[in-house]
Amino acid sequence: MDFEPAISAPASPTKLAWSFVFAEGHLLLPGDEDAPTPAASPDAPTRHYLGRLGGLDAWAFELDAIPEGWRSVPLRTAMMQWPALHGGLAGRAAQVIDWDRTHRFCGVCGTPTERQANERARRCPACGHSAYPRLAPAMMALIWRPGQVLLARSPRFAKGTYSALAGFVEPGETIEECVMRESFEEVGVRVKDLRYYGSQSWPFPNSLMIAFTARWDSGDIVPQADEIEDAQWFSLDDLPGIPPRFSISGHLIRDSIAALLEGREP
Repeated sequence: MDFEPAISAPASPTKLAWSFVFAEGHLLLPGDEDAPTPAASPDAPTRHYLGRLGGLDAWAFELDAIPEGWRSVPLRTAMMQWPALHGGLAGRAAQVIDWDRTHRFCGVCGTPTERQANERARRCPACGHSAYPRLAPAMMALIWRPGQVLLARSPRFAKGTYSALAGFVEPGETIEECVMRESFEEVGVRVKDLRYYGSQSWPFPNSLMIAFTARWDSGDIVPQADEIEDAQWFSLDDLPGIPPRFSISGHLIRDSIAALLEGREP
């Protein structure tokens, strides 16, 4: 099933559509459904066209309240359990709705903004300022050395779970510089031989995760206070709990360990 992104709804919308519905900040599903299915679109005051999924229109809707017969589902849970394409679209829908909700007034002069028909933007009719959905680029780095990987846990993680390092890019900084800085700030080590692994849109919040592997160069582990609860070198055959594959961290860690076990550099 293919997804074709778009901004403007077609002149002849499909009778059935994929609907990603939100109210009061929660993702909603009707009745006992566990995943979105094509159906007639709900009556919603706010709607955003996302494109076509499998030949059917896909929409993001925001309701004023949770209607009777619907139930809320945590977005993270849905992304873990749904097929990747549906979970990714739910994340896209959540970010579009959040952008629209938080830019209804101009950040420059306070005038109510207007949605634009030909682009994903809200424009101020008074001063001309335009607001577009913004993403925050963030690095993720799995640090390795022969036979071991460096994993850390934040106080926010589920009990017993460790992951690769992550951090947001600062103004004026390249993604590679961010990897170097965050590695030293979070765990006190220097790294080299960065290799790009992949990226993932991540709506928690509005991020683009850009993942690398990085070879340890020097330094002993010194966890950053208030940011890193624990960090350790783990043997490839003695790992702690790690994130599931729905997140790029889960893919990065597993694929890198598989390469190391085969005697390859990740």
